[in-house]
Amino acid sequence: MAGGLVALLDDIAGMAKLAAASLDDVGAAAAKAGTKAAGVVVDDTAVTPRYVVGLSPARELPIIWKIALGSLRNKLLFLLPAALLLSAFAPWAVTPLLMIGGAYLCFEGAEKVIHALTGHGDGAEEVAAASPEELEKRQVAGAIRTDFILSAEIMAIALNEVSDRPIVTQGVTLALVALVITVGVYGVVAMIVKADDVGLHLAQRQSSATQAIGRALVKGVPYLLSALSVIGTAAMIWVGGGILLHGAEVLGFAGPAHWLHEVSDHAGAATAAVGPAVAWIVTAIGSGIVGLIVGGIIAFVVTAVGKARGKH
Repeated sequence: MAGGLVALLDDIAGMAKLAAASLDDVGAAAAKAGTKAAGVVVDDTAVTPRYVVGLSPARELPIIWKIALGSLRNKLLFLLPAALLLSAFAPWAVTPLLMIGGAYLCFEGAEKVIHALTGHGDGAEEVAAASPEELEKRQVAGAIRTDFILSAEIMAIALNEVSDRPIVTQGVTLALVALVITVGVYGVVAMIVKADDVGLHLAQRQSSATQAIGRALVKGVPYLLSALSVIGTAAMIWVGGGILLHGAEVLGFAGPAHWLHEVSDHAGAATAAVGPAVAWIVTAIGSGIVGLIVGGIIAFVVTAVGKARGKH
């Protein structure tokens, strides 16, 4: 009896060690995957605040909460199962699908640039006629739609880091990456859009230094949100262009990507201490040019098709 109990305890201890090792493996893989996806995470953080610009301050946090839930639903209910199925049965399809998503980001970003430059087709009259509830619904839907593409890139990067692991480890790692990144991104976004409320609270304190900080926040946040709106549009274009360049490289058309790598490496090497930053900027500019060209072409085709349908 005692021997059987000891054996059982040994088995439990062994299972506990195996589980702990598996958790460590998952944690390490998730941390590595999250680091690899950091660039897309930054872009996701920059894109989101523009969806609450111009809306009621009282609705900012509820809107961000809705977008965060939509983002988590995108990752866990759609992208996670799709990633595991693709990994198991059609790994060749991952890159083309990501390129389609990248092209959509280019189109959406280029369309906003075109509207800003021409002043036409920006939907201002339609927005003015919409009720606050309808406008909020549109903004949330647009944010979740854009988030889907960025989340797909994040999940694809994470999957690539654990593609050689067992399917259970892949699933748990992707779920952990999805949860941590969603909480991190939308936590930062919430802090950004509510920084003016924090500033107002600080401006009412007794300390003159605290009041000065509060006033600076109140005055500076609208400019920050406007800047993030521009950065968000630029991020969609350069991320989309980067996805297309990388996808083309994977599919065998490596010339543009290799040329951009060489230019960014030379620029980085020529600027010594700030070399990595300069190399990143050059890569972002090159990706943005590609994204703007592709997005502009798609926008032109979509507009032409729309006009043709309107005529006929």
